[in-house]
Amino acid sequence: MKLSYELDKDHPTQLGLVVLQSDETLERDMRWLLPPDVELLVSRVPSGSELDTDMIAGMEGKLTQAAQLLPRGAALAAIGYGCTSASAQIGSGQVAKLIRKGAKTQHVTDPAAALIAACHRLGIRRIGLISPYVEEISTRLRVVLADAGIFVQRFGSFNESLESNVVRISQTSLRTAVLRIAQDTACEALFLSCTNLRTLDVIDDLEEQTGLPVLASNQVLAWHLFKLAGITPPPSLPGRLWRIDAA
Repeated sequence: MKLSYELDKDHPTQLGLVVLQSDETLERDMRWLLPPDVELLVSRVPSGSELDTDMIAGMEGKLTQAAQLLPRGAALAAIGYGCTSASAQIGSGQVAKLIRKGAKTQHVTDPAAALIAACHRLGIRRIGLISPYVEEISTRLRVVLADAGIFVQRFGSFNESLESNVVRISQTSLRTAVLRIAQDTACEALFLSCTNLRTLDVIDDLEEQTGLPVLASNQVLAWHLFKLAGITPPPSLPGRLWRIDAA
């Protein structure tokens, strides 16, 4: 017996996300930040257990294929690519081009592009940068930021390359690192770089302690995706970044 059916005419807003194979944090954080009426569709891009320039270069050639694995019937309002360091090394324009080859969407962003947009929105030109990775990995990000008129006033790193360790860096360590970097009074904001760092729980506390905006890769990526897709964020998300448009 053949059964009849109807198709729903109303569809929820859908966002796409391309996450590194080694990332254990970004997908969790995005689902935390999303409004309940927005759907998140996720694909993974193959990546090594250690983040270095060679791994990033190899990942560039796999971005289109990863985007192709997002559902073809979805109406993706925007797609995010989840790697701060790779976004800087590959280039946001190239990331968007490669993803659009694999999936149809009007908007593509990444943590580097999102950080620049957030800093411009907040009027920030000088930041303190905390990274889990060796300085070589963060050098390109600093160049990209400088080209956008945002300068790294002070830099600190945990000098860790193994992703399974990065995701387990403690909140106590994050707090200590941020407070140390914040001692440079020229910093107008602080940025925790890396989508695999678990930062959302410490942002509000650190803003209160430092008196500065505290930004993080997953936070700015979600904020920029919401803006590009016209999504109203839920209330009480971590960080003053969310409150700037509501003021």
